[in-house]
Amino acid sequence: MVHPAASKRGHRMDWRRDMDSFEIKRGAVTQILAGLPVPALVFARDQKVVATNDRAEALFGRGLAGRTAPTFLRHPSFLDALEATLNRGFAGEARMSLTSTGGTDRSLSAHFAPVDGFDTRPAALVSFEDLTERETAEAMRRDFVANVSHELRTPLTALMGFIETLRGAAKDDSKARDRFLSIMERESE
Repeated sequence: MVHPAASKRGHRMDWRRDMDSFEIKRGAVTQILAGLPVPALVFARDQKVVATNDRAEALFGRGLAGRTAPTFLRHPSFLDALEATLNRGFAGEARMSLTSTGGTDRSLSAHFAPVDGFDTRPAALVSFEDLTERETAEAMRRDFVANVSHELRTPLTALMGFIETLRGAAKDDSKARDRFLSIMERESE
């Protein structure tokens, strides 16, 4: 029979070894996250942040470690995807719009990946891609194309009208032809 005091010491030793292993893993994960060029967080099963990088703290604010996801990011699609990752091993993405700590509206894509063996429980690695500049550039491109299309439509419509007139009623009128060609030249420029 094992003496109860020896059993408690053995239990404490297992706990300390588990904690030391957890700290080593958390340190390695923190170093990996620090090397990523995007904001990234690791969430434990209880949705608490266990590791983060500086980019994530710049986006969501300092002191994220130990906080639960809903305390700093209440976006429904994010929370649903995080829960699916932690409970069912979901790997995928969710898009969201939010206002960052600097007061800037941001459009983000959050990428979710299950992580096994972190603190012996499932965890989730979430990295964020800022789509704001890409979406702004796309909107500018759409606006430019719409404006150019509109600006070209007016002179082209005028040219088509003059061409029809020159082929029809003004076909043999040299004075009208010269005047219309002059206008057509101006519209083309």
